[in-house]
Amino acid sequence: MKAAILTQFNKPLLIEELKIPKLKCGQVLVKVHSSGICGAQLNQIQGIKLKKEFLPCLMGHEGGAEVIDIGDGVTTVKIGDRVVMHWKEGKGIQSDFPVYMTPDGKKVGAGLITTFNEYSVVSENKITKVGNDIPFEIAALMGCSVTTGLGIINNEAKLKIGQSVAVIGAGGVGLNIIQGASLVSGYPIIGIDLYDDKLEMAKEFGATNVINSNTQNVREEIKNIIGSSGMDIFIDTTGKPNLIEMACDLTVGGGKTIMVGQPKVDEHLTLHKFLHHFKSKVLMDSNGGLVNPDIDIKRYLNLYTDGKLKLDKLITKRFELPLINEALDIIRAGRGFSGRCMINME
Repeated sequence: MKAAILTQFNKPLLIEELKIPKLKCGQVLVKVHSSGICGAQLNQIQGIKLKKEFLPCLMGHEGGAEVIDIGDGVTTVKIGDRVVMHWKEGKGIQSDFPVYMTPDGKKVGAGLITTFNEYSVVSENKITKVGNDIPFEIAALMGCSVTTGLGIINNEAKLKIGQSVAVIGAGGVGLNIIQGASLVSGYPIIGIDLYDDKLEMAKEFGATNVINSNTQNVREEIKNIIGSSGMDIFIDTTGKPNLIEMACDLTVGGGKTIMVGQPKVDEHLTLHKFLHHFKSKVLMDSNGGLVNPDIDIKRYLNLYTDGKLKLDKLITKRFELPLINEALDIIRAGRGFSGRCMINME
């Protein structure tokens, strides 16, 4: 099988042939049809939250796939099932980590789920069966960007009707946070980004107001929209300390600031005003929207099939696996790209 392999930090992924390992207890072999690209992979390529000793390794954590074979003990899926590949734990066995081999006998490591490969050995608890009428691309979106975005609104922000919410970063997860806020009638819903094309898409997904942080003063614009009291919920998807500090400052007493992206290990937050004046504020990091794949994926797919959840419009670029580095470059650049980029294996 072909796979995109991370061999060195800050270098292009290598497309190479790998041998598929024999299945162990709790492992499932799937044919990956479609994979999303998340900011987590960009961080891993930079060496953030991934140690050098794990290289070379496979990557990717949201995919749509078909079950080809199952190992001992697997009961939640069978051969021929269509599945969502996700990074949150669901039902089933948590297996050992698979190890792939190059044709010349070199080892390539992998997590319990990887999606930048034509075939993948995954842990049973990292896949969830869906109907065969669900397109593989839509199944892939359910692996992270949609479930995380909606879960943040539902389970972590617990946004109530009419509460105000601001979202920094209108990427794949940010757009679904905005879409989730719209579904539960948050108001106003403010989308913040550097690029106008992303802000236009944010409006399509439910933002009532948008702010270009490259050309506008975010603090002043938010005060013009919401007044001096502050936002009920402020969500940052970038992990940049200065933006998190601003979000905390502009969150109302009793409100929540949620970090979807977290600062790097050597970066620091300065929150003096936050700590001394508004002790009832909550600053929290997101735990993937506290998603339960076995429950939430089905619920969200029902909304999609009923036309209440916009997912097809979320996919704006498609690449085949050999062009994955081109896709990564476009996502890194930011300008001229909005929505979710998919890697399709066919």
